[in-house]
Parts: sequence; structure tokens; C-alpha cells
Amino acid sequence: MGAPEVLVLGEALVDIVETDDGVTEHVGGSPANVAVGVARLGVPARLATRLGRDERGERVARHVREAGAVIAEASWTDAATDTAHARIRPDGSAEYTFEVAGVVEPAPRGDAVLVHTGSIAMFLDPGGETCLAALESARGHAVVTVDPNIRPALVGSRESAHARFARAAAAADLVKLSDEDATWLWPGADSRTVLETIADLGASAVVMTRGGEGAIGRAPDGAIVEVAGVAVTVADTIGAGDSFMASLIVTLVESGVPAHGEALAQAMRTAARAAAITVTRPGANPPSRAELED
Repeated sequence: MGAPEVLVLGEALVDIVETDDGVTEHVGGSPANVAVGVARLGVPARLATRLGRDERGERVARHVREAGAVIAEASWTDAATDTAHARIRPDGSAEYTFEVAGVVEPAPRGDAVLVHTGSIAMFLDPGGETCLAALESARGHAVVTVDPNIRPALVGSRESAHARFARAAAAADLVKLSDEDATWLWPGADSRTVLETIADLGASAVVMTRGGEGAIGRAPDGAIVEVAGVAVTVADTIGAGDSFMASLIVTLVESGVPAHGEALAQAMRTAARAAAITVTRPGANPPSRAELED
């Protein structure tokens, strides 16, 4: 039997990044970034996605494979590979517009030790229902993680997005979201209210990232913990949340779901270091295990 495998379902695309210095292209898509991040940290990962048989699709596949992850064979289609156009603001944050046709999901493997999904794939059809069904069928057999990574222009109505998120959270051992996700889902709610709301939906552990301010989380025992951000010089913030998520996934695979506050806080500190490394370099470029442990 091989090493435990993480199954990641969701979009893979090319980020077209515009700055004052010009335009560059980087492989992206939140689930693809997570799969790459997990593999670079030494845990086998399989990405079930949608890729066009074009130059950009081949570039995405090469990037994923070079990290050590596997592309599910059923992921290939004859449509063009999706893109996201990112304009970098002066503070390093990114403003996105997307050209996404949909995520055609292959049937998930049943032998994964952890199943992860989120972002566009969880909300956009075709594919959204497959992602949610995969989480629900994995519950109790594998660890389940979710990152909504809300893209307001692509997730449909707030009511529909809430319904899908609620289904995902009910199946999840851990939900990670950003403070921006929380603001969109529950305008005006404070952090602790959001954490408790998601826990009430069924998620065992919940973590909210706050950019450079660090993160706050709720452990399965109800403990609320906060960790500080890591001070670095920011190139851009693309992929920071995905690197944070990948680090959390590796902790869950290697150590199980953090049962109490201190265990969750330690996992969050490690994840914050992973995100900090990523933002020091352009594009979604998560760290290796050697970089993270250095």
C-alpha cells in the first residue's frame, strides 16, 4: 500500500498578473495551489480538476507534477484552460477578474486519507454538486477540509452560496476561511460569532485568517485561540491562504485533527509561516518542507 494520499477537488487555472512593471503569468487556482503546497510539504496529493489541452493546461500540469502531485487523468477536456486576471494594488493585495467555464470533476478516489475542496469549484456548476457529494461521502472515512475562498462574482446568489457552504461545513473536520470570506458570508459579524456559527453548522475545527494580522481559530473543544502574523516584505498576497491551508492539511494528515486549543494554535503558527514565505515571492509559490522548517 502506498503512502496516504490527499485528494483535492477544484479549479486549476493561470493567473495573469498585472503590476506597474508589466504582465506575467503564474499557475494558480486555489485547489491547485493547495495540491502543490501539500506535495511540496512531502505528502502525496492528487488533483481532480479541469484542464484544457492547450499550452496553459500543459503548463499547469507541469507545475503540479514538478511539485510531486498527480493530475487525475479524467481532468483533461477540449475546452480552453481557465484564467484569472489579477491586478496588484500598491499594498500587494490582488483584485481579480475571472474567465472560468466551469469545473468538470472526475469521480473521486475512495482511498484518500483526506479530501479537500473549496473556492470556485464548490459553488460553480458543473462540478459543484460533485465536490459537495465527495465531502459528504468522505465524512467518517477520511478527514474533510474546506476553504470557501469566496469569489463574489462567481458564487451565485448569497442565499445559494450560503446553502452550499452549509453543506460543506456540515461534512468538514476543519473549515479555513479568510476574514474577507467571513465579511461576505456574514456582513457585520465579529470573528468569534463567525467561528461559532460555522461550528454550529457541524465543522469540528474552524480557522479564520486575517492577512498580516495572523489568524483566529476555534478548536473542537470550544477553545478560541489567536496567533500573530509573521512580519515579512510582501511581493504579493497571491496564494497566501492556499499555503496556509496546505500546511493545515499536512498537520491533519500527520497528527490528526487538533483536539484542543494549543494543538490548533501550533498548527496555525506553522501555517502562518508557510503563508509568510509565499507572500515574499510573486505568484502562488508555496514553500517546501525544508523552507518551512528552516
